[in-house]
Amino acid sequence: MEKSIKIPDFERQEKERKYGIHYKWVALSNTTLGALLASIDSSILIISLPAVFNGLGVNPLSAGNLILLLWLLLGYTIVSSVTVVTIGRLSDMFGRVRLYNIGFAIFSFASILLYASSYLVQGTAGIISLTILRLIQGLGSGFLFANSAAILTDAFPENERGKALGFNQIAAIGGNLAGLLIGGILAAIDWHLIFLISVPIGIAGAIWAYVALHELATIRKNQKLDILGNITFAVSLTTILLSLSYGILPYGNSSTGWTNPWVQAGFGLGIALLFLFAFIETKAKDPMFHLWLFRIRAFAAGNLSMLLAGLARGGLQFMLIIWLQGIWLPLHGVSFIDTPFQAAIDMIPLVAGFLISGPISGYLSDRYGARLFSTMGMLLNVIGFLILASMPADFNYTPFAITIFFLGVGQGMFSAPNTAAVMNSVPPEYRGVTSGMRATLLNVSFMFSLAIFFSLLIIGVSSSLPGALYDGLISQNVSSATALQISRLPPSSTLFAALLGYNPMKTLLPPDVLNSLPPKNANAILGTSFFPNMISSSFMSGMRIVMYSGALLALFAAIFSALRGRRYVHEMRNS
Repeated sequence: MEKSIKIPDFERQEKERKYGIHYKWVALSNTTLGALLASIDSSILIISLPAVFNGLGVNPLSAGNLILLLWLLLGYTIVSSVTVVTIGRLSDMFGRVRLYNIGFAIFSFASILLYASSYLVQGTAGIISLTILRLIQGLGSGFLFANSAAILTDAFPENERGKALGFNQIAAIGGNLAGLLIGGILAAIDWHLIFLISVPIGIAGAIWAYVALHELATIRKNQKLDILGNITFAVSLTTILLSLSYGILPYGNSSTGWTNPWVQAGFGLGIALLFLFAFIETKAKDPMFHLWLFRIRAFAAGNLSMLLAGLARGGLQFMLIIWLQGIWLPLHGVSFIDTPFQAAIDMIPLVAGFLISGPISGYLSDRYGARLFSTMGMLLNVIGFLILASMPADFNYTPFAITIFFLGVGQGMFSAPNTAAVMNSVPPEYRGVTSGMRATLLNVSFMFSLAIFFSLLIIGVSSSLPGALYDGLISQNVSSATALQISRLPPSSTLFAALLGYNPMKTLLPPDVLNSLPPKNANAILGTSFFPNMISSSFMSGMRIVMYSGALLALFAAIFSALRGRRYVHEMRNS
């Protein structure tokens, strides 16, 4: 049966009369801008990394620089993931608008410094400078992510929240997808623009938020910060995310880092601290997060399905980019250096599907509840993953575009209604920390998904790639000793090269070996078809494992979405 507790929020209505009936649209537009800006910057470097490293004169694939590559790419997300729940709790204590404004200021300040640093600091020092500033920018994004949904939930009545959060979710997740396209376009023009784009928008948004947003939440007095719980949670999540990051790098003779004792110890410590955090929260007077909220069926099922959906979705864009850049585009005559930009263009159907379905499903969920749309969205993703798994390496683009379009549609159908259902299910005074937890789950699921999918891809590739590399190089008159040495290199090197738009064979073969070959053989090895033809069979073995795993995760997300029950709205009467 549908369970609905609809008690008028008299205090919110009074503040609406005070600030005007149109204030909710001011809140929607500003928080959507904040979420859009923060999410675009989380992915804008994925495709534009080659231009950044080339502009600073650094080879990202050299042994010492691979760590810098990983930190520049993922550090932003790690910091945002670790801080959002704590920020959400602080927002409940001191005001969501106040901390949202602080986040916009931090984000804008870091954006200015990033743009300046891109000109002023070169070489490895330039990469380190950009990485540190990206960490600060990630902190600012944590303030924005943690509060945008809570501010909207405060500003909109229950029967309009799905629509409002639908637009906000388009910004938060659609911006992540759009960042790929924007990064590719700006990198093709001038790589410095990648850092400049956030500056004017960030400054304008920060001023607008400070002037226009008002606190609608009731701030409870005499609350104390759960310092021990916050520290335990932050250390736990940091060690887990760092272990995930280093787990996808090669270690010793292994193609991944999961056998690295430091990675294993990090996971063990992180999980142990997570259990300790749960124990601390049951004893704290003012806990960081109230675990009893998981007794609310709509809250628990919504968050679990969101985590599973994020695991299915998060690493998908990486896998599709590697597929496009490493195999499909070169087979169709696109030079490796041009593949990042073209891959961004070819991913537009995925973004379009999400942008179309997000607001529509959010609007409809206000009337009919979240369960139908969220569940159907994930089932649509199950079908999409299975179709991708059945495609050959050299696919026809039209069915590929249609498939990823409907994957985007399914993700939009799930995200907005599910977020509205989760935010509606908690008492108003816990919306800040709930919004922070929602953002944490989104970011953590992205990191886990990337690590899981990339590791599965490497496992699938490792079984047949060495033999294919050896035979292919031997056929082009490369010496047996050199071919054997190249075939034993970690597969992650070739996959990172493909992701970054480098010719993998040019990065694998030493210059003296290429120069010693007859021109015909050297040109063949460096051509656009040699590497894709050589790797396609082993690559698709790994890709099918990834797609079947994504389908399974999406299926479980659909099941838990269906188990949420019918609409549940928790509105508390303000005294």
